[in-house]
Amino acid sequence: MAAAHTGRYSKFIRPISVLVDVLALIFLSLFFYEGLNIDFVIFETYQIICWFLIAFFVGFYEVYRFTTPVEILSKILKQFVVFTLVLIAFFPFAKESIFSGRATAFFTTSSFFVIVFIKYLLFYYLKKYRIVTGSNFRNAIIIGYSEEAKNLKKLFENRNDFGYRFLGFFSDKKANPEIKGKVSEIKSFVIENKIDEIYCSLNEISNEQLKDLVEFADDNNKAIKFIPDSKQIFSKNLRIDYYEMFPVLSLQRTMLHQPVTKTFKRTFDILFSLFVIVFLLSWLAPLLAILIKLESKGPVFFKQGRPGLDEEEFNCYKFRSMKMNETTEKEASKNDPRVTKIGRFMRKTSLDELPQFFNVLFGDMSVVGPRPHLWSQNKTYGNRIKKYMVRHYVKPGITGLAQVRGYRGEIETEEDMINRIKFDVFYIENWSFAMDIKIIVQTVINIFKGEEKAY
Repeated sequence: MAAAHTGRYSKFIRPISVLVDVLALIFLSLFFYEGLNIDFVIFETYQIICWFLIAFFVGFYEVYRFTTPVEILSKILKQFVVFTLVLIAFFPFAKESIFSGRATAFFTTSSFFVIVFIKYLLFYYLKKYRIVTGSNFRNAIIIGYSEEAKNLKKLFENRNDFGYRFLGFFSDKKANPEIKGKVSEIKSFVIENKIDEIYCSLNEISNEQLKDLVEFADDNNKAIKFIPDSKQIFSKNLRIDYYEMFPVLSLQRTMLHQPVTKTFKRTFDILFSLFVIVFLLSWLAPLLAILIKLESKGPVFFKQGRPGLDEEEFNCYKFRSMKMNETTEKEASKNDPRVTKIGRFMRKTSLDELPQFFNVLFGDMSVVGPRPHLWSQNKTYGNRIKKYMVRHYVKPGITGLAQVRGYRGEIETEEDMINRIKFDVFYIENWSFAMDIKIIVQTVINIFKGEEKAY
């Protein structure tokens, strides 16, 4: 197996693929529908929205390193069949536009072949690039030394294009030179060797060991996957993927981790944040700035480093609601003397949070998600509360499920934080777009009703 660095370019692959598809659709539609009296602003908006909605349900962008060419072609065919029907449905409602079956046929056919060519070119180029350079490999270990485990190891070694670097077996039941150590030694090995994925044969470890391992994977953002035993019946709702003919079950698959969901949620975040910035902040920000400056000295905006996605720091922006002080890592309490009069009003109505829509636009935050905590809170509760670090699997939000359920503001007892984490994790594991809309609506209602802990 080629030995090289584990540089990651994966996070750029799907955004580039999505961008290329969108540009192809836009340019080809402008070319083939020219002269048909179409309002292209409305038409392009319509077709791009429909494209993403169809992609969401078809799983069009759910292509992984082990996805077969046949599966890719199947996704493309489903996408284009539905997309063509939706495209035709546009014209009865755009009465001034001229429908041309010939133009539509040429547009959809050319788009199909262009996108097929680009998708397969990207797919095979990445496989070849991975083999030649050894880049973008994921470090993996296997718990157990069963026949299934040994077959998976052979697959990793024989299929370099899958991009896995196998670093050893772990087992309490077998003795073999290939076995690196016992199950109890896995945690330190994973951290020291930067392991990305843990493959587990369930008949090799106890329930207590498995529970401990899952919590460890949660806390350290590691993927844990299961090697199925034909004698076992799995009652969990796990996702099954095939590496050629080899089945692997994956834990912790949530909608928010799906590429299409990420794209859909990011698109909504951009549109929603732009709407708030243009129609609300454009006139409200100058007024609040004057009031803030009149009452106390200091900048209009307050920025503070907060842990975000994957616990990477970003600058969280707010309207300054306190007098200048040196205790920024201390959260506000009831009747806090640091809070100004205009600051108290902004906190009560959550107006101080509005600059965070710029954080959303820049990609550091989402409109809805777990609220970004202080670094001091991460240090205090990160190792004390189970699944605390799960909240860093997604972007933090301006509002969230915990906030609309009353768990916002000052943390008076550890129980407050436990309940907040409970709702944050529930949101991540049970996300739906309808839930996001419900949280946004409830947030607006709470602003007008007022909240007890908004100080």
